Amino acid sequence: MDDNSADSANSTSAVRPRSVLVVGGGPAGLVTLRNLVERSKGRFDRVLLVERRDDIGGVWYVSDLIVPQWPSPAYPGLVGNVLPRFLAFSEAPFPESPNHPHQPFPTLTETYQYLRSFAEPYIEQGNIQLNTEVMRIEELPDKQGWKVRVRDWSMCDDNDGMPLETEEIWDAVAVCAGYYDKPNWPDTEGLNQVRKRGLALHAKWWNGPDGYEGKKAIIIGNANSSNDIASQLAPVAQTPVYRSTRRPAASWFPSLADSRIKNVSAIKKYILQPAEETDDGMMLEKVTVILQDGSEIKDIDVVILGTGYCPHPEFVHVLPVPADGTANASEINNKTVSSTVPIMSYTTPVLPQFRRIPFLHRHILYAYNPSLAFIGAILAMTPFIVADVASTWLTLAWLGEVSYPDSVDERMAFDRERIAQVVKLLEVPDTVPENEGAGDSKESSPDPPSSFVTYGFLGPGDTGNGGKGGEAEYANNLRDDIVRARPDLDAVLPTWDEEAIKARTEMYPTKYEALKWAQMHCV
Repeated sequence: MDDNSADSANSTSAVRPRSVLVVGGGPAGLVTLRNLVERSKGRFDRVLLVERRDDIGGVWYVSDLIVPQWPSPAYPGLVGNVLPRFLAFSEAPFPESPNHPHQPFPTLTETYQYLRSFAEPYIEQGNIQLNTEVMRIEELPDKQGWKVRVRDWSMCDDNDGMPLETEEIWDAVAVCAGYYDKPNWPDTEGLNQVRKRGLALHAKWWNGPDGYEGKKAIIIGNANSSNDIASQLAPVAQTPVYRSTRRPAASWFPSLADSRIKNVSAIKKYILQPAEETDDGMMLEKVTVILQDGSEIKDIDVVILGTGYCPHPEFVHVLPVPADGTANASEINNKTVSSTVPIMSYTTPVLPQFRRIPFLHRHILYAYNPSLAFIGAILAMTPFIVADVASTWLTLAWLGEVSYPDSVDERMAFDRERIAQVVKLLEVPDTVPENEGAGDSKESSPDPPSSFVTYGFLGPGDTGNGGKGGEAEYANNLRDDIVRARPDLDAVLPTWDEEAIKARTEMYPTKYEALKWAQMHCV
């Protein structure tokens, strides 16, 4: 690697990578690749995206393998809740949907086909390498890049049935994967025992209602996955299907009322019942749940949790940061390679609200070494276009066309400010707008602070302070930086103006009406 392609040992000046590796072939990775290739105007010597599965698409690609090695959390029958306008990357319009006008939301297949078409030119050009699993990304001392070890699963036949492992040095790495690898399991008493007995599963592994006929089920959560799973179970499972929630459903998670689905309060405790022998000699285990309101539900056959995910790129290893959290560049750079530690070892939250990839400037650049970046590590309401703007900003930052703070301490300021925002939001009563089916009222919950208030969830932000900390402010700030450097992109980048924000807000009543239409027409 040329000395000019990275910082000197004691410098915090902007990095200028010549080779860039993109990890992950989902929407965030694909648009990051496109922006690095096209919007750099050829100024990177090499840009490569690696994807561990046999096709691109991330969660939108559902493998037809009987037992996929890396299953997608998507499930049969999934229809999105984001309109095509907010799924389309800049300069790549989403095709007209063949669906009925009463169902304007793209299906799983339509979204995958859009992503596949978007990726096709880069597959043909050799910018995308499939069946390539990243095992380890390791920061090198003296800002000499990143050593990346990969496993090539396409080479098994030529390597005695084993994947071929290789290592390569890259100037910069953009990690666009790992968010959906680590399901979030609530810290509820007894849940671990229920999981060990195979009586609880996360929505990540949901594959449709087949096999749940007549089962007594309880679903945890009332966001998209939980609501879909409950509605899919309702026609086949034992009635009622229970749905345990901590609060009214937020307006951005619309669902229909169903007499076969019974909402109950949050679960306080899980209890394994003694195994009972069936008529055919099988030992059958069931679960009792104790609810926060003191009531209990017995003889549960299966617990399904739609409780979200935690960003957890466990394959990323960095040089130790100063123990006191200061920005001593020489102390960092003089460490040996053998002393690297997992980046996630620096996040030990007391509350789940602070689970995050640590030390990120603007949710993108690793503050201690800006040649490492993360795209898609946040939970956005319109993730495709947020990733588009964030990766365009990253491209221009690595080209030196947009600036970021020179010192580590200044870059760390974003992390500190974001934590302060979350702390402030946690002080607000847990009040969220109910979904369209429940009217326009609001309710306060006595439960702990909402899981919607987290470090990585942008959401609407602090509504009492002009949306500060929310998605629109975040994306607009990045967009402003981009347009100052490249005025020509103003006409093509997604916008977060009043009209666009209004259109996003109206998506959710539209989704509710689409659900009603589908129910009436048995779609």
